[in-house]
Amino acid sequence: MIKNYTAKLNFTALIAFVILASLLVSCSSNEKKKIPSISKTYQDYFPIGVAVSSYLLHDSATADFVKRQFNSITPENEMKPENLQPEEGKFTWKRADRIANFAANNGMKLRGHCLVWHQQTPDWFFMDGNDTASAELVFKRMKDHIYAVVNHFKGKAYCWDVVNEAISDDSTKFLREESPWLKICGPSFIDSAFVYAHQADPSAKLFYNDYNVVRPEKAARVYRLLKELKSRGVPVDGVGIQAHWSLYEPSAEELRDVIDKFKSLGLDVQFTELDVSVFKWEKNFREIRPSDNLAYTDSLANVLADKYSELFSIFREYHESITGVTFWSVSDRTTWLNYYPVRGRQNYPMLFDTLLKPKKAFWDVVEFNKENQ
Repeated sequence: MIKNYTAKLNFTALIAFVILASLLVSCSSNEKKKIPSISKTYQDYFPIGVAVSSYLLHDSATADFVKRQFNSITPENEMKPENLQPEEGKFTWKRADRIANFAANNGMKLRGHCLVWHQQTPDWFFMDGNDTASAELVFKRMKDHIYAVVNHFKGKAYCWDVVNEAISDDSTKFLREESPWLKICGPSFIDSAFVYAHQADPSAKLFYNDYNVVRPEKAARVYRLLKELKSRGVPVDGVGIQAHWSLYEPSAEELRDVIDKFKSLGLDVQFTELDVSVFKWEKNFREIRPSDNLAYTDSLANVLADKYSELFSIFREYHESITGVTFWSVSDRTTWLNYYPVRGRQNYPMLFDTLLKPKKAFWDVVEFNKENQ
């Protein structure tokens, strides 16, 4: 009798174990299936984009992930002048075309980035033999480059970052004085870039793009630039606010103020390069320090989630003025902040970890229906 009872207990325990194991497997499988697409979650608000390299799309798993999570795409470097036209008149389209075709084949919007920038532009743009080129020659090269690039991607790129980072980092100055565009052509290079881009594709939305725009002193100078452009009839449609932020900035008040400021000009507002560093802002390269070895603890995950939740709550509040939010990496594995400004310092600025798994910040961003909005 005792043996039979024990056997029945063992058999019952075995059945319970099998059922529990099946449930755990099922739950694990369902958990994966239940991870929502952030772009679909926000489809009634604004497109959700991501910056990628052409090499990243060679990995099928990452490419599939990008298709699931995002509905807009930005080439991280492939459309910058040094990559598209390394030598005068010799264009290299292959890597940029790969991204553009990926977007087109998967029904994703394509942001063109970028046409005129003081960095990542070949020296030949500004040289005539061994001498500095004349303004006339540089303007011609600018026009030829913009016409060629914008026409090549016409019908694929719905918008362009036309001029990138023209405002000085020095708060006592207006435009970036070290820029060869400014040195040779003067301030009118900005007007001309927008005019040429509009001529090449009148249907494309044209943006001025810059960083630290949420800081009041820089916001005032970017506002001045855009107000002056509009007053001269320059065809500028929007401002791209590079959202390279951190746990420490911007404040909710600063973010609302800057959106209101550009909204008052009738401009589209896009957050073009979003990531949230867990370290304070630095611009100058330096060596790694022991204090940089920051572990991604539950506490840090909660703080990052709170910051992202605050940002996206404000984005939703202003969704009628915001026409796009683009993350500047797919995950913590590929973020540029692992190399800038401290090479080898692991940062944790994205919604997905190094294995493409959603972090707490992701869930706080997509589960906003729990809020009383």
